[in-house]
Amino acid sequence: VQLQASGGGLVQAGGSLRLSCAASESINSFDIMGWYRQAPGKQREPVATITTGGRSHYVDSVRGRFTISRDNAKDTVYLQMNNLKPEDTAVYYCKARRVLRNLDYWGQGTLVTVSS
Repeated sequence: VQLQASGGGLVQAGGSLRLSCAASESINSFDIMGWYRQAPGKQREPVATITTGGRSHYVDSVRGRFTISRDNAKDTVYLQMNNLKPEDTAVYYCKARRVLRNLDYWGQGTLVTVSS
């Protein structure tokens, strides 16, 4: 399984970015797709997840600003990030999970830098 994350970059506070995660297999074969982030000197944390049924969850710090979505036809998951803040600066990772097999697959990270 390969997950290709893209869309990171440098943006000013208040700006927007959209991250994409393209999977090498059908995303319907994964129970949960998600975005995680790791800021310098901090542990990796979940940002947003979405199930095959379309149910989404967000960490409190991004709720109302970020939106996770999926395009099954393109086997791609997106993270629309609006009203970005400097504290959103991190490397963002895509993850796919197969629950029954207890398997996680990670993509390479994409760097998001928000300047104040």
